Amino acid sequence: MSESKTLYARLGGYDAIAAVSEDLLTRLKADPQLGRFWAHRGEDGVRREKQLLIDFVCASAGGPLYYTGRDMATSHKGMGISEGDWQIFIGHVNATLDKFSVPAQERKEVLAFVESTKTDIVGR
Repeated sequence: MSESKTLYARLGGYDAIAAVSEDLLTRLKADPQLGRFWAHRGEDGVRREKQLLIDFVCASAGGPLYYTGRDMATSHKGMGISEGDWQIFIGHVNATLDKFSVPAQERKEVLAFVESTKTDIVGR
């Protein structure tokens, strides 16, 4: 029966995805290498970015939300995100998924849609 549920539902819906997004963003901002991307962002900008992250994950997971942000290539153009940055990011994604005990199948699906954005983010 769980196969018929969307990834959004299997992840626990909006509140669970919001909690995971909050944890991930906190990790990214605190990271010695990745923190530079948030170093000069105002509180409001960070809040908006968090909401866009929640919306993106919810929409990507088959939830009822619509992602209204820019596409990944436009959003990350000029940021100079390297392969090393990406690998650190993926490490934080995995640590967050571990913290929330996301099951193997759901983890695989989350990582698949995250990885699908890589070419639009790295080296832009």
